[in-house]
Formats: sequence, C-alpha cells, structure tokens
Amino acid sequence: MSSDIPATPAGEGTASPLVIAIPSKGRLQDNTAKFFSRAGLNVAQGRGARDYRGSLRELPGVEIAFLSASEIVRELACGNVHLGVTGEDLVREALSDADDKVELLTPLGFGHANVVVAVPQAWIDVRTIADLEDVAAAFRSRNNGQRMRVATKYINSTRRFFSSHGVGDYRIVESLGATEGAPGAGQAELIVDITSTGATLAANALKILDDGVILRSEANLVASLQAKWDENAKKLARTILTRISAEEDARTSREVRAMVPGTPRRTAREAVTEFGVRSLYGIEGDIVRLVCPVDKVTHLAEWLIQRGAEHVSVGALDYIFSAVNPLYDKLAARL
Repeated sequence: MSSDIPATPAGEGTASPLVIAIPSKGRLQDNTAKFFSRAGLNVAQGRGARDYRGSLRELPGVEIAFLSASEIVRELACGNVHLGVTGEDLVREALSDADDKVELLTPLGFGHANVVVAVPQAWIDVRTIADLEDVAAAFRSRNNGQRMRVATKYINSTRRFFSSHGVGDYRIVESLGATEGAPGAGQAELIVDITSTGATLAANALKILDDGVILRSEANLVASLQAKWDENAKKLARTILTRISAEEDARTSREVRAMVPGTPRRTAREAVTEFGVRSLYGIEGDIVRLVCPVDKVTHLAEWLIQRGAEHVSVGALDYIFSAVNPLYDKLAARL
C-alpha cells in the first residue's frame, strides 16, 4: 500500500480536513485508540480493519489515516498530515532536523523502549562508551586494519551518538533482521538496537553499556510544522488538544475533600503552597475541596489530618478543563 496521503478535494467554501495519522495495526493502534477514547474521541475505521481511512465520531472534519509508525514520520515531515502518533525514536532517526519539521506535543505513556548500545557480555572490561575506543583500536590491530562493526537499524542516531562521545573508529553494518543476533552470527562486534526490557539482549549474551542509552523513547503525539494549518485545522486541533489536556490533567490528579473545623480557608491556602495544588474548588462550610497531583495525595491527606480533619476522601476525576491549554499553546507557538 502506498502511504502517500492524497489531498481531499474541497468544494468552494468547504474547509479541508484535519488529518491525523495513527498506527495501522497491533498494540500501538489499540493503545492509540484507547488514548483518544479516554479524551472522549472515538476512532472509527471506515469499512473495517482493512480500510486505511477513518474518522473521529465526535468531530466531523477530522480524517484518520492508518499508516505504519515509520510512514507516519514521513508524512508528518512532508506536511501531508497535521498530527500523528509515533515513537520518538523513529522521529529522531528519520529526521536529522526533527525540531524544525515537527513538534512533539506530549508523550502518551505507551510504546516505551530505549535505543541502546549493547556489547557481548564476554567483554568484561568494557562498561562505558569511552571503553569502545580501546576495543576499536585493538580490533583494527588484530584484523589487518579492519574497523569494528556496529549492527543497527538506527544508522543516523548511532552516528550522532558515537560522534558526540568521540568514538569514530568503527563501521556500520545495516541490520535488516534481528539485530541482537548479529554478534553471535559473526556479522558485527556490537549493536545499537531498541529494547523494552533487555531480556532479548541478555538471551543473546549481550549487555547494555552503563552510559549506552541513546534515547528513552515512547509514543508521542506529534504535530507537523510543514502541514497547511488553516483556521479550520487550528480550530479542530484546539478542540482535540483541549480534550486531551483535560483528560491528562484529571488522570494525574485526584479530588481531595476534608472537613477542617475553624480554619478551612487558611488550610486551603497553605495546601496550595505546600503541595502544589493546581486547582482550588473552594470552601463549603468547613469542607475543603482540593485538586492534588496523584503522587502527593497521601502526604496531603496526612497533613490535613494533622490539622484537625477526622476523615479525608479521595476521588478520581474524569476531566479538568482549564482556560489555559498548554498543548495547543505549544503548537500555536510553532506555527
């Protein structure tokens, strides 16, 4: 299937659609659909799983393009889609000038994997990138001037990382299959590859260098700076990013309620300073209602009890809509 996204014909007075590219299969597609669904945006896939066009049921004017993760990067760079979901590792590898062509709006909490430098476990004395220069020199001496081989699919990322660490005496062997098997098969001395747990590397008798993590990657919502952002596209993007921000804020927060006899207002003010409470619902009699970051809820509850509260209730939130939209502001600043 060609991944080129043809422009949708627009009649006179008809605004062109906002196009969002999402992964076409597998766990990435499922997680992306769940991500949009949490924000109240449900992805519909045309005539079924084999249809490569879709829509958001709640937002007419938005088109979904189902592409591979690597194709999404290309279409973002070309400006054929406005927004896309893909891994940061693919963005950084494919686009040397990524920050000029796209804006990574927000990480999505799935698709976690690291791009790493891994060497044979038998290399006991090799623990850091700096050690590779000695290995490279020894390899060249033993092998009639041949350079140490690095197997990888991440050619550009490898070159940038090695260059930044002063490692230059090597040659890249482009990997077309299972990269982790290259040293065992005698095709390379070490590898640069992506890993989630490191288990596959260990199974192939490889270890990650102590400072060998090139990039900690995950799926991101990415905006194209090359696309045509007319007023309709901006309006739809604002709506989508407002919902995403509201859901994200709610998911990382909790509503905390407690009765603090006699000092509710002072307690509320102190809580804002002490715990980074971002939203203050207000005071109802002696009841304090706060919105608190998830990781500070327990400390806040203990603190309220110390100030006279007998009970503290904590509840989940669906959405927190705010006048400020950090995701859209981030996009607008680049357009």
